[in-house]
Amino acid sequence: MNNLNTVRKWSRREFIRAGSLTVAGAALFGCAKNPVTGESQLMLISEQQEIQLDRQASPSQLSNDYGVVQSMNLDDYVGKVGKSLSDTSHRPQMPYNYNVVNANYVNAYAFPGGTIACTRGIMLEIDNEAELAALLGHEIGHVNARHTASRMSSQILISGAAGLGGALVGAKYGGTWGSVAGGLGGIGASLLLASYSRDDERQADALGMEYMTNAGYNPDGMIGLMDMLNEQHTAQPSALEVMFATHPMSSERLATARNRANTQYLGARQYAYYRERYMDNTAKLRAIGPAIKKMQEAEKLAGKKEYGEAEESMQAALKQVPDDYAGLLIMSKLLATQEKYDEALAYAEQAHQVYPQEAQASALTGLLCLNVKKYSKAYDSFTAYDKALPGNPTVGFYKGYSQEQLGNREDAAQEYYKFLQKVREGDAAQHAYTRLVQWGYIRGEAKPFEFEIPA
Repeated sequence: MNNLNTVRKWSRREFIRAGSLTVAGAALFGCAKNPVTGESQLMLISEQQEIQLDRQASPSQLSNDYGVVQSMNLDDYVGKVGKSLSDTSHRPQMPYNYNVVNANYVNAYAFPGGTIACTRGIMLEIDNEAELAALLGHEIGHVNARHTASRMSSQILISGAAGLGGALVGAKYGGTWGSVAGGLGGIGASLLLASYSRDDERQADALGMEYMTNAGYNPDGMIGLMDMLNEQHTAQPSALEVMFATHPMSSERLATARNRANTQYLGARQYAYYRERYMDNTAKLRAIGPAIKKMQEAEKLAGKKEYGEAEESMQAALKQVPDDYAGLLIMSKLLATQEKYDEALAYAEQAHQVYPQEAQASALTGLLCLNVKKYSKAYDSFTAYDKALPGNPTVGFYKGYSQEQLGNREDAAQEYYKFLQKVREGDAAQHAYTRLVQWGYIRGEAKPFEFEIPA
């Protein structure tokens, strides 16, 4: 940790120049053999970098989706199905891990290093284990074909970026109302989830069917999965907005799956669906299905800014599942959006009690405590979040702001100083810089300006 009392005071020019160092090393042009096709492809991201990027980004996205379900039986069950597929895939050496997250929207996604998640929303729509295998096989296909790494490599080439940071593409989930009160910037937002091309989707479909049949699942599971998604999209397109944004669906893909099952995998149509096993392992989830549907309805209404109606739907949901972590946080966000901060704080604190090791409740509690001027508790909450999910600089800013409001200038300066090593523009950076100038830690003028990173 840097101690501001032991470093010489910097001029404004020196302070800005210090931020010009690149985060990642220079990207060298290169090609690699595609693990699926065996053909040479442009690849500027190594396998180890894929794994590292995954480890950096996936925990925040899982938290943004309200964390992994607390029923370990369900998570273990999905993990066993996934492992039966990835063990015989093109990249069995990848550190795969499978998660069911508490988010209510219908989706599944994969990070480049093998972290795969499906929401409880999509688990409710799946009818049997073969459909689950199709879903997981498709996501494993994206990992195996290195679709994210390939897209990032192309982006680096096009943009001429010197480091990996320039190639990271964020995805938007749940609408702006659903972010942590809009207060933590990129907190929990995935850097590595973005829409795949139709060619990527076709290849992942083909790989998914290959992997699921290798594991003994009926290929009709892929047809059933696609049929369900297409039907849902026709009936309620907004419910699958994120799924179709990141995974372009089409009738052509469904027709291709049917043709493939009737030709290439005709012999595998004797394999089982394992519907009873799926129903047994998802019984507890399906028992709260009506409450989850109410939450989906509330999130849809909130997206339309119909907050009163959304609140009513959430009250109905929480009447059925009063200790549901995602439900408590959704209600807290709804109330915060309506500036009912004290009520919102009570729900956020209850969520933390329900799932103390999950980070999002700590972040939301901290932000709400700032709004009601409970700065000591805000600092403790941001510290808890930082311990669970370290690395988000904006959390450091809020820790500094909490200390500033408590009158702890030295502690605030330390947090602001660390924050400004990573963030050089925006209102928070301006506030932090201005305070450091006013308090005498940096020589300069306490006036608005943009932090610019020299080329």
